[in-house]
Amino acid sequence: MDTNTIDWNEVWKNQMLKNVGSNPADDYASLWSKRLNAKLFWEITMENDKGRIEKTMNSLPITSKSRVLDIGSGPGVLSILVSKKAAHVTAVEPSREMMSILQDNIKKFDITNINCVNKRWEDVDTETDLEGPYDIVFASYSLGMVDIKNAIIKMISSSSSSVHLYWIAGSNLWDIYSPEIWPVLHGKDYQPMPKSNILYNVLYQMGIYPNVNMSELNYRNRFSSFDEAVEYCIPMYKITNSYQEQVLRDYLKRILKNRDGFLTIEAQTNHVEMWWQK
Repeated sequence: MDTNTIDWNEVWKNQMLKNVGSNPADDYASLWSKRLNAKLFWEITMENDKGRIEKTMNSLPITSKSRVLDIGSGPGVLSILVSKKAAHVTAVEPSREMMSILQDNIKKFDITNINCVNKRWEDVDTETDLEGPYDIVFASYSLGMVDIKNAIIKMISSSSSSVHLYWIAGSNLWDIYSPEIWPVLHGKDYQPMPKSNILYNVLYQMGIYPNVNMSELNYRNRFSSFDEAVEYCIPMYKITNSYQEQVLRDYLKRILKNRDGFLTIEAQTNHVEMWWQK
């Protein structure tokens, strides 16, 4: 089939819906429905995801005058670091629990230049919710929007200069480990998220020809205890009952590795940045 006849936004939609499920409420904002899980995500990310954080920070052209929009900020790992270099940061995050952790950290570190918006990007009103336009708009591993084309159009409308998207090429950590356990937990095959090749084609079809930077990351989730590993994985694997939790526990006992007194899940992944000037 001629790739020019393919609607790549529809390809993205179909793959994303298969990954998150057809229930509209079953989206990425619901992953972190407990504050404990959100707090654990913050702690583990700060400890284990330093390589990705460093690469992302080094790639963003931030100056002391920059106004920055962080879409899908999570607990604020990047927003807090960006706020130390930029004039202003707006952090958009749909999860109330993640946003609560971010707001706690804003108070803890006495940060005065971060504005928080607790909404899905799809529901953000650029006129009333944001303080744009922004010199830098970025979304780091937060492209869980079903209609990615409209999401990107809104990003462009919020930017006065550049847009930066960070996503995955090839298999990520969950693509490696989920195919075996997902059918046991949910009675259906695991469906991976759309990857950066589809994202690139969506952009290309929109008339956007982004710069592409790719690097390898040795990804390692490190846990101080077995129960901590279980707590972290419960929302990832959408565990809702005691049977599923026992399946998860049995599975983690097989795949977790003991390294230097910590339990780890490891994988090599590809980190992709796509960016363009408006």
